[in-house]
Amino acid sequence: MSIELNTNDGQVTITNDVIATIAGGTAVECYGIVGMASKNQIKDGISEILRKENFARGVIVRQEEDHLHIDMYIIVSYGTKISEIAHNVQSQVKYTMNKSLGLSVDSVNIYIQGVRVEKD
Repeated sequence: MSIELNTNDGQVTITNDVIATIAGGTAVECYGIVGMASKNQIKDGISEILRKENFARGVIVRQEEDHLHIDMYIIVSYGTKISEIAHNVQSQVKYTMNKSLGLSVDSVNIYIQGVRVEKD
């Protein structure tokens, strides 16, 4: 699926993979995030940290009528407050989607897939 935007200059099509990659890139920049995890852990390995080129595997983009919902599977750093990290990721992803793509995100759902000690 994709999102169609009509502008004065023409039509823009944004695929769900692009939205997922931008959302994943935004999430890993937030404090307390070790990385993205796969949404399909049985197939891809339990709590495997995804590399930059695979961020879309840790994000599900759902469109219901005119509403956009993003589900994110993340791994957090040990010793951090999980609720604050989740709230920070939610607000950053909504802000980035609005500023970079002009999309209004209705919900960002965070699924914590693991806690890891971050390596320096």
